[in-house]
Amino acid sequence: MSTAQLVVQHLPYLRRYARALTGSQVAGDAYVAATLETLVNEPDTLGRSTNVKADLFRVYTRIWNSLSVNGQSDHVQHDLPAEVRLGQITPLPRQAFLLSCLEGFSEEDAAVILEVDVSQVRDLVDEAGRELAADMATEILIIEDEPLIAMDLEALVEGLGHNVIGVARTRTEAIKIASEGSRPGLILADIQLADGSSGLDAVNDLLKTFEVPVIFITAYPERFLTGERPEPAFLIAKPFQPANVSAVISQALFFQQSARRRDKSA
Repeated sequence: MSTAQLVVQHLPYLRRYARALTGSQVAGDAYVAATLETLVNEPDTLGRSTNVKADLFRVYTRIWNSLSVNGQSDHVQHDLPAEVRLGQITPLPRQAFLLSCLEGFSEEDAAVILEVDVSQVRDLVDEAGRELAADMATEILIIEDEPLIAMDLEALVEGLGHNVIGVARTRTEAIKIASEGSRPGLILADIQLADGSSGLDAVNDLLKTFEVPVIFITAYPERFLTGERPEPAFLIAKPFQPANVSAVISQALFFQQSARRRDKSA
């Protein structure tokens, strides 16, 4: 398989990572487009290792870290003590966290992507966990038609300190739970539901009356990561790992809280 074919094969997962990192489809896809432009103009930036996926993410990371994102630069001053750098740079721990927990890279691959050593990757992941866990407890609505998966999700989010206001198996049940109980602070939604209804439609109905982060769960993430139409910013593939769910929930709530702080200061 050619390098170009391998890049295409890994592109959906780079889109997923970019959207989780930026908090939006538009911003994430813009950074992916910039990465592809770099690869066209500088093809030698790939192929430096036998892991094309890690190389692709490394090129993306260089572009992300070279630009000011969300009003903050991710430039690393290597002459500062590690603990000072971490205090100054919020996005870098998130990158390490998402590379490890969402994308499943080994510590060694994450170190290559971020161009740091393995011990720094561990420190960054720990820092992200502490940062993202602080003050983020919220009400969660789960839309999932498979009972065992719903139970796993409920136990997982409650273990993270959140409260589940209800589990819906259909679009109708989701709307009923949200209208009769507490308004959720986050929604976890399967895309295809038991009665043939759509989790996407259920979420669209709910978002007509309030706005919260939504994380979609699907066995076919590549269908929703083409870049060709409005798509989820946060997406989890089935079967999922608990660490993946934890990482994406933390990231979604992080962006929600950041937006609220910006609104208050405006």
